[in-house]
Amino acid sequence: MFFLVDSKAPGVITRGFSGCDVMRMPFRLAVLLCVFSFSLCAAAQTPEGKPIVIAASTIIDGQGHVLHNTRIVVQDSKIIRIDAHAGPVTYDLRGLTVLPGFIDCHVHITYHFGPNGRAEDKSETPEQASLAAESNAWLTLMGGFTTVQSVGAPEDKPLRDLINSGQVPGPRILTAFRPLFGRGPATGTPDEIRAYIDKVADGGADLIKIFASESIRDGGKPTLSQDQLNAACDEAKKRGLRTLVHAYRDSVHMATLAGCTEVEHGTFATDADLRLMAEHGTYFDPQVGLVIQNYLDNEQRYLGIGNYTESGFAQMKQALPLDADLYHRALKTPGLKIVFGTDAVAGAHGRNAEELIDRVRDGGQDPMAALISANSLAAQSLNLQSEIGSIAPGLQADIIALDGDPLTDITAVRRVSFVMKGGVVYKNVARDAIPHYGGVTP
Repeated sequence: MFFLVDSKAPGVITRGFSGCDVMRMPFRLAVLLCVFSFSLCAAAQTPEGKPIVIAASTIIDGQGHVLHNTRIVVQDSKIIRIDAHAGPVTYDLRGLTVLPGFIDCHVHITYHFGPNGRAEDKSETPEQASLAAESNAWLTLMGGFTTVQSVGAPEDKPLRDLINSGQVPGPRILTAFRPLFGRGPATGTPDEIRAYIDKVADGGADLIKIFASESIRDGGKPTLSQDQLNAACDEAKKRGLRTLVHAYRDSVHMATLAGCTEVEHGTFATDADLRLMAEHGTYFDPQVGLVIQNYLDNEQRYLGIGNYTESGFAQMKQALPLDADLYHRALKTPGLKIVFGTDAVAGAHGRNAEELIDRVRDGGQDPMAALISANSLAAQSLNLQSEIGSIAPGLQADIIALDGDPLTDITAVRRVSFVMKGGVVYKNVARDAIPHYGGVTP
């Protein structure tokens, strides 16, 4: 689709050429759609079925290894070999740091600020909401995240399907589109919970999200009993689905004992809770900074909506140093599998990599370990380690390039110059990364 700017009405797009006219829309939104279209047209210039050769001086492979002065050969959607002598070169990424596309294990991809600038806008139309979600997907992809796990809204499913069908550019999405909310131990028998899990599974969910405790803004007390959690995680396992549990305080060890796949947040977890997760092989996704800092930075956009109250924001401010301390203790727990997740909501999409910076700078994590947590370990937690998370033959060609070395300067994760997902290039702004076959470069 191409758009025509109306010079008589600055800032407004009035006509589209794709076999149909388009409604008048704000210039910012139309430009976003133009970028979508342009990137897809550019990607289509890649010679179909022919190998793509990427030259790299430095590759961090997602599993803890660094390769130098070699080339990645991509055909169709996959990496077919690593070969220093392959040629001719299609994309020259020498001078940059090449990595697998990042994976964020916890986002809310459809959460956005409405036309009124707030996190809730009851006058927003479905079309506006849909375009905002697509914008979030684009920004996330441009930030170097080629796969995300979105765990909190029915709207995730159609967006996932649009991206999978190639109609909208964005990261690969796994979704738990209808979470199980605990409303207290007396709510929902184990059999009723099993029936709910079956309903969500039948609806096409990729995983089950469980709220086993209150929000941190409400104190974080457990909202499901051990029997309820046991039923939920057991039924999901029977259906071949993973479980991701929002848990604070006692809910952390309860979810671990229930055999759930992954525990989120974990504020107020004890050292014993951390050891228990390590013993059970439970994945742990704590957050150090981005999600709470994003809320604090956008306080006026949230304040007064639901439990976003003055006291709720005070609770979040108090949690920041607690989360940093938890992360330090988690890193010291032998065998604990700490994966990367941001809990990105409105205001944070496209800035997901800030959490990597927070984990290294404030959480004390080794940069290589932080990168692995967002690559091969994250893929393992999704049961997708044979498809994504590493630069290796046979895996999806999800490849990004950073301007800088994140092992010596973790802020390099902000400077994403190149993004390929499944063999398709969506971003290429590196100075020397011009396609040699003469295609269009976004």
